[in-house]
Amino acid sequence: MKTDRIQRLLAAALAVAVWQIASMAVGSRLLLASPVQVVVRLAALVPTAAFWQTVLFSLLRIAGGFLLALLSATVLALAAGRLRIIEILLQPYVLAIKSVPVASFIILALIWLKTAQLSLFISFLMVFPLLYTNILAGIKSADGALLEMAQVFCVPWKRRLRMIYLPAVEPFLLAGSTAALGMSWKAGVAAEVIGVVSGSIGERLYEAKIYLQTADLLAWTVVIVALSAGFEWLALRLLRHGFRMVGGVGRL
Repeated sequence: MKTDRIQRLLAAALAVAVWQIASMAVGSRLLLASPVQVVVRLAALVPTAAFWQTVLFSLLRIAGGFLLALLSATVLALAAGRLRIIEILLQPYVLAIKSVPVASFIILALIWLKTAQLSLFISFLMVFPLLYTNILAGIKSADGALLEMAQVFCVPWKRRLRMIYLPAVEPFLLAGSTAALGMSWKAGVAAEVIGVVSGSIGERLYEAKIYLQTADLLAWTVVIVALSAGFEWLALRLLRHGFRMVGGVGRL
């Protein structure tokens, strides 16, 4: 474990070194700010109240979109797992959401919704199909022999769910969540940039682009990466804890 951490730190240090070399090669702060310049800009931004208000604004909406997608995907996947007709009825919608470009949904959402709710809606929409299909795949992978035995012995549905379905769903849900968490931030911030959502991280990125403030642009990009990584770590930790709490691994 210690060796792995050292390797990760060395890889990060190498990436920063490559960034510094690229910045020196370009020779223009306007085109590519150096790591030092970005750190200086972050040091100026972080102590301000406006910075934390902006971070909280985007965090609450993007995290809310992911949690709403997780709840909806779980409920609908359970229903689809029990009734084939529900899976068939949902299939066109899931396929459409997976296929249509995110920009199209953002433009439509700008017509339908207030801009303040744009990132929540887009985050929800983009990660829902991934979570739904993964959870449904996990349900379908449940051990048929155990399910047959549970049916023969009239095991209650709640106990089947806890002892058979949840252990089957766990690896699928965790894998899907790992991908969905990063996607929720990319889609949510993209929606904020396109919609120029007031008070959001996306608005700060847009302003940095308009005024050619490359250091600000990269500083906010670093903030997004940090928030995405932190949220992913916390969400996966809570999911694993939740599976342990409800007896995701157990016996009939």
